[in-house]
Amino acid sequence: MRRFLDRLFDASGAVGAVFVALIAVLMLGQSVMRTLGLRTGAVNDVVSWFCAAAAFFAMAHAFKHGDFVRVTLLLEKVNAPTRRALELVSLAIGCVSTAYLAWSAVQFTYESWEFNDLAQGLLPLPMWIPQLSFAFGSVLLLVAVVDEFIIVLRGGVPTFVRLVQERHARGDFSSDV
Repeated sequence: MRRFLDRLFDASGAVGAVFVALIAVLMLGQSVMRTLGLRTGAVNDVVSWFCAAAAFFAMAHAFKHGDFVRVTLLLEKVNAPTRRALELVSLAIGCVSTAYLAWSAVQFTYESWEFNDLAQGLLPLPMWIPQLSFAFGSVLLLVAVVDEFIIVLRGGVPTFVRLVQERHARGDFSSDV
């Protein structure tokens, strides 16, 4: 199960990276088209949907790899049992918060499908299609947070802490800047 989840989160990050690359391609293409006097149509609409997809698909991967902003001033000053208790409380709050986010995102996407909500821009696309990235990304983030909660509950070191410590051990402090 661990290997499956790690691959799932890595794949999610890769999908987010693909959307970032697609944004770059669309923006460059739009610039070239404008220079040639061609209409760019709904490129801005598609880019905005791809921005949301890139952000939500990359969230679970970023969370698991310690790339979310964490304020650790208190955690660094307390002993190990207190740190573990604080991590558990934080992750429990995170579980509840991301569960609400995932539930809302899935419900919002479903309602867009149910009411056949169409985009208001130049491309009349059913809104549930771009909103799927919001729903999937939110559910993946929930799975990642619950996974970390279970790891810490079982007495393990959170993955995001372990991976940051491994990067520091290699002399890589780039994510701390």
